[in-house]
Amino acid sequence: MPEASERKHLATAINHLGKLVSFDTTSRNSNLQLIEWVAETLKPTGAILRLTYDDSRQKANLVASFGPATAGGIALSGHVDTVPVDGQQWSTDPFALQEQDGRLYGRGAVDMKGFLACALSVLSDCNSGAFSKPLHLALSYDEEVGCFGVPLLIDGMIADGLKPGMMIVGEPTEMGIADRHRGYLGFRARFHGQAAHSSDPNKGINAIGAAARLATEVLRRQSSGEYREAGTTFNVGIISGGTNTNIIPSSCDVHWEMRPGVMTDFEECRLSARELVNGVRGSTTCEQDELIGIPPLRPFDENPAIALALSAGGHLLPEGVPFGTEAGYFRNAGIATVVCGPGSILQAHKPDEWIAIDQIEKGIRFIQQISKRQQS
Repeated sequence: MPEASERKHLATAINHLGKLVSFDTTSRNSNLQLIEWVAETLKPTGAILRLTYDDSRQKANLVASFGPATAGGIALSGHVDTVPVDGQQWSTDPFALQEQDGRLYGRGAVDMKGFLACALSVLSDCNSGAFSKPLHLALSYDEEVGCFGVPLLIDGMIADGLKPGMMIVGEPTEMGIADRHRGYLGFRARFHGQAAHSSDPNKGINAIGAAARLATEVLRRQSSGEYREAGTTFNVGIISGGTNTNIIPSSCDVHWEMRPGVMTDFEECRLSARELVNGVRGSTTCEQDELIGIPPLRPFDENPAIALALSAGGHLLPEGVPFGTEAGYFRNAGIATVVCGPGSILQAHKPDEWIAIDQIEKGIRFIQQISKRQQS
C-alpha cells in the first residue's frame, strides 16, 4: 500500500488503541462503554451490528458483519476484557496509552486491544456493500476469567445463519499461526472436617491435612514427568483454611488447575480430577467445583484457515502456543480456526504492558489482506 495510506492507517490504529485502553474493561467491570464506542465507530460502514448480553446486561458481545448475511466467510475474533492492575507497579497510568521507543504502553495494549485497534483501523475505512463474501469482527466478554462470553457469541452467530467458515483469533503471537493449544480445567476443592481443641487432635478431623494431600499429589503429577509426553501440566494456586493454630481446622479450600494436552481426552481429565479428590479426602467430606473449563484447540486434518493466514502475512508455529484462548470453542463448533495476532504474549498481564508499533503495522497489513480477499 502507498506510504501515505500506511501512515494513515497506523495513526488511526494508535488513536483507536488509545481510546480502547482508556476504557477500564477489567473483567469485573462492565464492558458496555467500549462495546458501544466500537459500534458507533463501525456504524458509518453499513456493517450489521449484533449484540448479545449476559444475564446482568452489563456485558455484551458484539458481532459486526460486512457483506452478505450468509454462513461461510471469515471472522476475526478478540476479547475486550483485561486482567486487573491491582498490586502492579506501573510507571505510567495504565489506562492512558503512552508511546516510547517504538512501543505503546497500557493495560490491554497487547492482550488484546492492539488486535482490535488494527481491525478497526482497516474496517472503519470500508463499506459493507463492497464485500462480496462475509467478513465478521466478533468481540467477546470475560475471556480472562473463563471464556464465559464466547459460547453465547457463537450460539448467536449460528442462530442468525452467520456461522463462519474460518476464524482467526487475534491473540498475541507476533503474527505466528497456531492451530493447537492446551485446554484448561480450574477447580476449587472444598474440604470439610471437624473442629476440635488442638490439645487432642484425634477428637477432630483436619481439613487442612486433606487439602495438603491434594496439593502434594497435584504437584507430584507436575514434577513426575508421567504427563509430560501428553503435554499436560498441573498447578496449585490457592490454599485457604483454618481459623487459629490451636483449633483443628474444619474447612479448607484448594484452588488447582490442570491444563490438558492438545490431544488429551477432556472428559477423562474431569474424571481423573474427581478420582484424585476422592483418593485424598480421608475422613473429610469434599465438594469439588469446576470453576473454568476451556477446551483445547485441536488441529483439523485440513485447515484452510492456515493457508488464509499464511497468505495474509503470518508464519506457521508448528508447536502451537502454550496459552489458552477462545479458539477451542470455535473449533468445537466446526469452524476452521487458528490463533494469529500482533504483539508478544510475554508482555501480557504485566505492569507496563506494551505492544511494539511494528507489530501494529504488521497486524494492519494482515487484516487488509483478509479484507481485500473478501471484497474480490
